[in-house]
Amino acid sequence: MTTTAVSKERLLFNGADWDFPTLQRVHDACEEIALGELGLDVYPNQIEVITSEQMLDAYSSTGMPLFYRHWSFGKHFAHHEAFYRRGMRDLAYEIVINSSPCISYLMEENSATMQTLVIAHAAFGHNHFFKNNYLFQLWTDADGILDYLNFAKSYIARCEERYGEVEVERTLDAAHALMSHGVHRHAGKTKVDLRDEERREQERRVHEEQVFNDLWRTVPTGKKRTAADVGLEKRRLALGLPQDNILYFLEKSAPLLQPWQREILRIVRHVAQYFHPQRQTKVMNEGTATYVHYRIMNRLHERGQISDGNFLEFLKSHANVVFQPNYDDRRFSGFNPYALGFAMMQDIERIVTAPTEEDRVWFPDIAGQGDAMSVLRNIWADYRDESFINQFLSPNLIRQLRLFHLYDDPEQEEGILVSAIHDERGYRRIRRQLSREYDIGWIDPGIDIVDVDLAGDRRLLLRHNVTNDWFLQEADTKLVLQHLANLWGYDVLLQEIDSSNEVVKEHTASPRKPIQ
Repeated sequence: MTTTAVSKERLLFNGADWDFPTLQRVHDACEEIALGELGLDVYPNQIEVITSEQMLDAYSSTGMPLFYRHWSFGKHFAHHEAFYRRGMRDLAYEIVINSSPCISYLMEENSATMQTLVIAHAAFGHNHFFKNNYLFQLWTDADGILDYLNFAKSYIARCEERYGEVEVERTLDAAHALMSHGVHRHAGKTKVDLRDEERREQERRVHEEQVFNDLWRTVPTGKKRTAADVGLEKRRLALGLPQDNILYFLEKSAPLLQPWQREILRIVRHVAQYFHPQRQTKVMNEGTATYVHYRIMNRLHERGQISDGNFLEFLKSHANVVFQPNYDDRRFSGFNPYALGFAMMQDIERIVTAPTEEDRVWFPDIAGQGDAMSVLRNIWADYRDESFINQFLSPNLIRQLRLFHLYDDPEQEEGILVSAIHDERGYRRIRRQLSREYDIGWIDPGIDIVDVDLAGDRRLLLRHNVTNDWFLQEADTKLVLQHLANLWGYDVLLQEIDSSNEVVKEHTASPRKPIQ
């Protein structure tokens, strides 16, 4: 048998065409490398092939295979489709679901090379990160999410039939507007067993309505009492205040909501909580998946399982994925998470296997350890974007990416100040400032519900603690506060508090019509 014949027999595929047996061979070859050589630990894989239209549909419903109906999803579908059909935007090659089994959606238009890349990237890279990172273990129920989405879809459909599409849509609109303020941000909350939600829904409603009625029965309906009659601390304790999870508070305490509306708020809240870890790990998640697919694709080529031509096709696609425009490029819109994450993973591998003296000073715990995959697996498990960048962005990579910290003071006319350069102090400041860009505690407004005027007009009081002189945008605040007032059923007051604890701005809203 000739060498050429042997080589062709080892190839997983030849050319761009593929079929389902090909996908099975590709999956098995990637699995052998991922589990055997890289030491990854993954959920069982489920790979599904979908059309470009189905991919657009998945885009529109936050990438989930099962989801309830809402008008905004149709709007997003039309928007994405228009740009895609005109050739102004490409679609992702895949969508992956954090579930068990881990579901990877592949577009049928992909070539065999791209299907291999997607399987390596999603079915093993993302899959390993979902299963092992502490934030996903703490907050998400991979075993129950698909069953819960199926329950949510059918529950909201039943509500539409019983209470009308307009009322359900109105409740969903308000819940979606508050979705970013519908998550538990601090450890200590019990992770919800989503598979148990459908069974518990009825008994939970009965219990919560009893607790709710006991609370609001004490509220005066005729003669008004002073706030002192109720007691500030007592009523705050009864209502669980202060509370930064606004949807949770409304679900438990809004006086005019019906049980079905509380359940809808709970559904939206659970969906928001499911995506909460992904918001905190975009750089790490994509960096992990990109690093894993790069290692797997290179090993497949080294083993003669993909041809030189197919490998070049992969390299072209990979280069596009990790492309980072310069700050003065018209295409620049911030850091590409694929580019930054992949660069940091490769740099950590260099530090572990071939460190410089500088690396040994900055990273004494990992420099020269030799086992890059062991170090990376530990990092992937124990960090989120903010802490990952603050801990592992090296001076070498800062120089390579040509990073500086610029400060633009609007009160100064001299120009922009370069406040951090390439020295030891500058390196630390650069990575500290960059890490803050990925800290949701820094970039998201901190808004708490702090009090309810039970003895008076039942007005809801919220406070926004202003940091870095970042005030809320007037137009958006007005719209969101209106949704909040509609759900609460009474007036809402939002105060913006500066660092000296002074009220700088106030925003108010009154319900247009109590939701009943």
